Amino acid sequence: MQLDMHYYATYAMARAAGIEPDDARIIATSAQFVDDNVARSHVTFGDGSRIDQEATAHHPIDLSNRDDRDQRRVWVPFHFIPGNEGDTYTERLKCRMDSRIVQELRDHHLTYADRGFALHLLGITAHVYADTFSHYGFSGVSSRGDKVDNSSFRFHEEVEEADDATAPLSPQMRNYVTEKADRFFRDRGDHGGLLINVKSWFAEELSGALGHGSVATLPDMPYLVWSFDYERPDAVAGGRSIRNNPATYLEGCGALHDMFRRFAAMRADGRASGDGRDFDAIAHRVQDVLLVQADKAGRIAAWQEAARSGEVFGSGDEEIPEYDGHAWNVQWEDLDGREDNEGAMDLPVWQFYRATAMHRTYVLRDLLPKYGLIVD
Repeated sequence: MQLDMHYYATYAMARAAGIEPDDARIIATSAQFVDDNVARSHVTFGDGSRIDQEATAHHPIDLSNRDDRDQRRVWVPFHFIPGNEGDTYTERLKCRMDSRIVQELRDHHLTYADRGFALHLLGITAHVYADTFSHYGFSGVSSRGDKVDNSSFRFHEEVEEADDATAPLSPQMRNYVTEKADRFFRDRGDHGGLLINVKSWFAEELSGALGHGSVATLPDMPYLVWSFDYERPDAVAGGRSIRNNPATYLEGCGALHDMFRRFAAMRADGRASGDGRDFDAIAHRVQDVLLVQADKAGRIAAWQEAARSGEVFGSGDEEIPEYDGHAWNVQWEDLDGREDNEGAMDLPVWQFYRATAMHRTYVLRDLLPKYGLIVD
């Protein structure tokens, strides 16, 4: 998923669940910042105290992606939470939609509802949870089971097995989708482009064996109905995967709404706004937004219009504040060189790093080992 879902949709679902605007913004910013927090650094204060920054994502062509341990500490806990289905270790590492493991993760993190970093942790949880509705069938560790026959892509009306196919892609959107995929493969060294004559290990591993690199950004397009064939037929029954993104994204929005409702009810500080709505009452409007065939900017505009309409949350005059993850980066940079850490622990960026550290440790040292999955 991309900015339109991890920030704007997350904010909308939090507000619709009755969470007040300022808190919804922290939750949504944390959810998107998981994708934007790519740096590794630390700040050391004059008094000797120190804060470490650990990445929760990498840019697609970052060489860190090929490091096996880094995959296990970044992609597995934050983007491809294992679903623990199948007979082999590799199969069990694959992300699965709304799996038992991610539900247990959600329930565990909700118990921190009254901690100082609760909103930031909830945003991280929202990111991980939402990704299961788009990243399912792929793993956060390089695996041949993630590789796809890139000539097998089919869209909308070509997907005969999809019973609930949406309107066909317009010619403009079909060109947009295919050009985005082609550009993605070129930039990462697959199918020509930068490495047209070099089938390098880097291109092979990152384009076809890590996460959903083998299907480019197609899982990130909410309106897309599509299918593909895995290179290994044993990856799924028959080797074919049918994807109805609008249906799974709608299910994901409902799951987030339910999680936010539970969180609001658990907060002892009474900060819920009290104007929440049942998901059934807004599902039709959410679905309308998901079906908008547009680029990322157009999809964000659709969420903003839905917010202004008052049909998802608010009274009709409310907007979703623009995402500003850069402000958190500035907070981090401003810490460097201070004489002491006074005030540092009150900053949203510090609370975010507290939450990521707790989340990573819980997933890798407690949750996954409980199911016999030793990842790191």
